[in-house]
Amino acid sequence: MTQEPDLREALLAAVPGLRAFAISLAGQVDRADDLVQDTLLRALSNLHRFERGTNLNAWLFTILRNLFHSEYRKRRREVEDPDGVFAGRLKVHPEQGSHLDFEDFRSALFELPSDQREALLLVGASGFSYEEAASICGCAVGTIKSRVNRARIRLAAMLNVEDVDDLGPDTMTRAALQG
Repeated sequence: MTQEPDLREALLAAVPGLRAFAISLAGQVDRADDLVQDTLLRALSNLHRFERGTNLNAWLFTILRNLFHSEYRKRRREVEDPDGVFAGRLKVHPEQGSHLDFEDFRSALFELPSDQREALLLVGASGFSYEEAASICGCAVGTIKSRVNRARIRLAAMLNVEDVDDLGPDTMTRAALQG
C-alpha cells in the first residue's frame, strides 16, 4: 500500500461517500461508521482482487452493500433483548456435569455384581419386562425383580442419590439457573 500513494488517496477520498451510503442503509451513524470501517478493512485485505483501471468507488460501494446485506440476514435471526428479559427466561443445564454424572454412573454400574447389572440393563435400559428378562436369564421372575431392586439400591448408594431431586443438576447449579 505504501508503494501506491494514489490508491491510498483514492481510498481516503471515498470515505465520505461510503459513510453517507452506509448511513442511508443502516439508519444509524454508529452502525454506518462500523460498516465503513469493515468495508475498508475488507478492501485492504482483498486489494489484490481489485482490477486496476476499473472504478474503485463502485468496488468499495459493492463491498459495503454486501457487508450490510450479510449482516442484515444474520441480524434478522437474532432476537432484540436490550433489557435481558428474554435471555433471563432461557435456561440450559451445563453439559459438563451430565458427562461427569454419566461417567460416574458407568463406573458404578460396572461395580455391581454381574447378575444384578445384567438384570438392571435388561429391564431398565433395554426395556424388557420382568418376565422377558427372567426368560432371557433362565431364572424366576421374582429373582429378576429382586436383582433389579438390589441393583437400583446399590447404585443409588454408590452415586449418593437419596431422592429424585438428586438427579440432574446439583443444588448450586439449580440455584444459579433460577437466579
